[in-house]
Parts: sequence; C-alpha cells; structure tokens
Amino acid sequence: MYPELEGKVAVVTGAGRRKGLGEAMARRLAEEGCKVVLTDIGRAEGEFMPETAVGTASEMQQIVDEIRAGGGEAAAFNCNVLNPDEVEAAAAFAVDSFGSLDIWVNNAGIGYLMKPIVEMNVDEWDAVLGVNLRGVFLGIQAAAKRMIAQGKGGRIINIGSQASKSGFSHASAYTTSKHGVVGLTRVAAMELGEHGITVNTICPNHVTTGLGAWQNDHFSGVTGRELEQYMADMRARIPLGRPGLQEDIAKACAFLCSDQAAYMSAECMNVSGGEEYH
Repeated sequence: MYPELEGKVAVVTGAGRRKGLGEAMARRLAEEGCKVVLTDIGRAEGEFMPETAVGTASEMQQIVDEIRAGGGEAAAFNCNVLNPDEVEAAAAFAVDSFGSLDIWVNNAGIGYLMKPIVEMNVDEWDAVLGVNLRGVFLGIQAAAKRMIAQGKGGRIINIGSQASKSGFSHASAYTTSKHGVVGLTRVAAMELGEHGITVNTICPNHVTTGLGAWQNDHFSGVTGRELEQYMADMRARIPLGRPGLQEDIAKACAFLCSDQAAYMSAECMNVSGGEEYH
C-alpha cells in the first residue's frame, strides 16, 4: 500500500466496463485512498463504437456504486476521448468534485478492429488511431494544464501494450497507435518534467478482459487453432507461464502513481511475465 496516495484525485478513462483494465485500476487507486473519477463514452456511438464494445453509463455507475459501498470515493463522468471539449470537461469535473487533479490514466482504447492491411479501410484505421493516440494526446494535454496551474506536480499514466514494442499481424492500426503512445510519452515527459509531472506508459501483454476474450476467439480463428490450443500456445511462450491479469496492471499503475516512482518518467514499462523484454 502507498499511504501517500491518500486523498489524491485520479481520473481513469475507459473505466466503465466490467473486467476491464480501467475498472481494475480505478478500484486499486480507490483502495489506496484516491478519490477516483471513472470516465467512459457511456453510450454506443457510430459504427465503430457499438454498445458491446464501450462502457455504458449504467455499467460505469454500478462500478462507482460498488467502490462507494466499499468505503471509497468515486464518481462517473461520460467522456468521449475523441472530443477535446469532453476531455477538458472531465478534468474540470474532477477538480469541481474533489478539489484537485493529481493523477490521469489514459486507458480508453479500441482493440477490436483487427484486419490484414489489405482489407482494412481508412475509416477503421482512423477510428483506432483516433481513440488510441489522439485520445491519449488530449488526455495528457487536459491533465497537464490542470496540474501545471495547481503547481504541485502530478502523475500521467498511459496504457500501451506489448504492441507498443513489437509488431502483430492483423493489428496494423492498433500496433501503430500503441507505438505512437511510446513516442508521445517520451515527449510529454521531457516537456512536463520541469513542472514535477511524470509521464509513463504501462505495456501489458495479453490480458483476458472482455475485449481480451474477443481477441482470443478472433485470433484463434485467424490462426486456424482451437481456442484451447491457442491459449496453451500463449502460455507456453510466456516465461512466467500465464497471461496477464487485470490486477497485474493495477499494481503497476499504483506503483507509478506512488512516491516510489517519483524519479521515473518517460518509461514504457513492460508488465508481461517476461514475454516482452525490450
């Protein structure tokens, strides 16, 4: 546990889906004593954001209610990370609700538009790059403005991927966006360091969230393997013998927000059981 996180105010984007990384990180930060704002788009929006792929307002509110029932402080805010006005509004909501903004976690992303390059259309490409990279940029920008104005530093955590470091077939847009997050993290860390703001990225390997379960089914089919064989092959290539868990990422997030990581910035930290090591 990190007692210095008591009373800190954190925003976690893409935190409205059960079993998701956002939910896990929000819960862990609340357990550490943070006041947490969970954001998600809240509703289906267009062809590439169906209700099955987004955190709905009702699901997000249920998570908030459970955090509160457990003694934590939390609030929900609908936010489309593609919209700069909504991202700015989320930052303002955190300050208005809890008095500050100390931690911002850019977790919202699209990981379900997976096709070979020759089959992917430009609208699908733009949807992935928009949420996964533009959304991170807007989150960094909104958080940094508030943190600079407050004058007491802060923590910005981006959620990358193993695909931030390595290429994956049928995932051109996703891999490109996650590589882009690495570059953006490094630039933001350089620019914001003088204000006491650290900027780091967590790079998980596969985690069987709701999205991860879809990916398992999708890629087992693409590679011509039964799901059981696909998962066995995944475990076999990971030195620690299992895929990641939501709590693995939540632990890394809490650490990077803590004083233990006060001198870490511009890092893109693998949390992959040894599968990714560069």
